Amino acid sequence: MKFDTYTPCEALKPFVKSFAISENAAAHTYKVLPDTGLVIGFQYRGKLSYLKYGSETPLASAGITGLRDSYRVFSNSANIGTVLVFFAEGGAAPFFNLPIHELFGESLSLDHFMLASELMVLEEQLCEAKADEGRIRLVERFLLQKMSHADPDPLVVAAVTLINRHKGNIRIRELLTILNTSQSPLEKRFRRVVGTSPKKFANIVRLKHTLQEHYQGQPLTDLGYQSGFYDQAHFIKAFKNFTGESPENFFSGR
Repeated sequence: MKFDTYTPCEALKPFVKSFAISENAAAHTYKVLPDTGLVIGFQYRGKLSYLKYGSETPLASAGITGLRDSYRVFSNSANIGTVLVFFAEGGAAPFFNLPIHELFGESLSLDHFMLASELMVLEEQLCEAKADEGRIRLVERFLLQKMSHADPDPLVVAAVTLINRHKGNIRIRELLTILNTSQSPLEKRFRRVVGTSPKKFANIVRLKHTLQEHYQGQPLTDLGYQSGFYDQAHFIKAFKNFTGESPENFFSGR
């Protein structure tokens, strides 16, 4: 199994956190936890699908997955190869002519948003490329051609910065006070650019930090309290929705 990451070119750094080349010789089923940015995948060989309620849904060879607040299970065929684009928070908006929140919880083919003929050309080029670096350059060139040059929304940028600074543990009322705005304009602009509401985004950030900062032997009551959950039952329910496991099971063996 291979998973190699690459830094985007300077023009894409404000929008893309990283690229990755993912390859696996064996068929594999795996869980992906929620993150704060959208993801595009280009399969240059093999097939990918996701599993839900016992059924398997095939995914297009070029697709995008929106933000989610719960885990998703994917399954790949043997000998799969994929170029992944991990967008920064709010970074996907300049590449799509639609409110990004319409992609929440979805995994859709890119031909819903881009010409199928363009995607076919790119997929052929990715298949024919001899090296991983060449595949990354092809995807970078494709994204640069699709990128609009609208200025970032300063209100949304400020909100994302504050939520991250507080590790997601900030009340929306406090956020509105600091930003000197009201809920309706912030929510509308935030959802359009980031892909979900400020509250859901903060919950994703909060649970991501909970996973990152947990250390072995830490009492789960302390973990929930430090994450801003004052009710243990609420913490466990949110954690299970996020990871598919109880905190005890998730952290055992890690």
